[in-house]
Amino acid sequence: MVKVVLDTNILVSSLLSHGPPAAIIGLIAEGRIIPYYSDPILHEYWDVLSRAKFNFKSSQVTRLINDITRSGMAVDYLQFSKIQMADENDRIFYDAAIEAKAYLITGNPRHFPPDTFIVSPSQFLTILFKG
Repeated sequence: MVKVVLDTNILVSSLLSHGPPAAIIGLIAEGRIIPYYSDPILHEYWDVLSRAKFNFKSSQVTRLINDITRSGMAVDYLQFSKIQMADENDRIFYDAAIEAKAYLITGNPRHFPPDTFIVSPSQFLTILFKG
């Protein structure tokens, strides 16, 4: 089973369109990948997906986050990295991916250090289906 940590922008994009982020959410439902999360990540998901500017239905947000927690695994302990981050708010995703030894899937790879486990949705799908 392939382990992943999903940046919030992947969830937003999955609710807005049927592109690679939606395909990744579909892979969770199919049991092909396992999402890892932490309490701070779940808080970020709820906060961002509940913003009025997106106008997502509460039921959509609840179902998506419940699917992630039901299919996924919590990262209970996060050792905070010392690496320089472009946006400190992204550290929770980076540190969770390090702890879980998972891919970090993000629509903004430039916000993170240049590590091989940090991939865009399209890169992840290529890796998954080539392997």
